[in-house]
Amino acid sequence: MEQEGNASHKLCLEQRKYLELAGVSDVISFDEKHILLETTMGMLEIRGNTLKVQKVRLDNGEFQIEGMVDSLQYSELKNYRQKGKSFLKRAFR
Repeated sequence: MEQEGNASHKLCLEQRKYLELAGVSDVISFDEKHILLETTMGMLEIRGNTLKVQKVRLDNGEFQIEGMVDSLQYSELKNYRQKGKSFLKRAFR
């Protein structure tokens, strides 16, 4: 269910070391070299080194990471996750 607060998508990258996003609806997977997000504009794949998630607030679509960002790639694939199987629900069983 898309909420009004995360309908728009925004990306701000500073010095390739700090990334702030709005419009994130789910975190599919993450590790220190790869993060896969579902956003209001499609799937977003982030690749880099020493990536650390600093903030996740899916209720309003906020997501922040620190680390060296090497690439950002969007795809049109939508609804990658199965209903009821979001990352946070899987993590906090």
